[in-house]
Amino acid sequence: MPHPPLRIAALLLLAPLTGCSLLSPMAPMAAWEAIKYGGNAAMAAQPPRPVNTVHHGDAPMASVCVEYNRELPLDELVPALQAELKTQGVDSRVYDAGTGPRSCVYWLRYVGSIAWGVPPLGQGHRPYLSSAALSLHRADGQLMATSAYAGDDSLARWASTRKKIAPVVKALITGFET
Repeated sequence: MPHPPLRIAALLLLAPLTGCSLLSPMAPMAAWEAIKYGGNAAMAAQPPRPVNTVHHGDAPMASVCVEYNRELPLDELVPALQAELKTQGVDSRVYDAGTGPRSCVYWLRYVGSIAWGVPPLGQGHRPYLSSAALSLHRADGQLMATSAYAGDDSLARWASTRKKIAPVVKALITGFET
């Protein structure tokens, strides 16, 4: 007689379950959704790539002034920009348009757009960065470099703003899109 205590334990665990829950088609459906989500997440794991980068080969800079864009209401964008500039060895300060000191030799300006959607397993709509373009200028307005992020409709759209903007800032500073 094979392990009677094991049989009793199994019966006790299964006793509260009804036949409907054991044979429900929802369990395979939930498993299928989990598999689809995992596959999409794996495809979305690829890092975003900057596009349309133009760099005029200027010497590296130690600091830059960031012109705050009030038309792009995404709270995490400016901190993400500053963190990535710091990663590239560039200090930054943020100013409203036209209010920065004359000592700012380089200016970073940005534009972008946000979209709204419900993230996977989310409970409500939230905004996310769907596109952004950065430009680096000298104080006299001369364009030094540009680079952009062009979002897509994959699950990568739910990546953090910093993850999306990091390769764009790197391309803007170094001139390389890799």
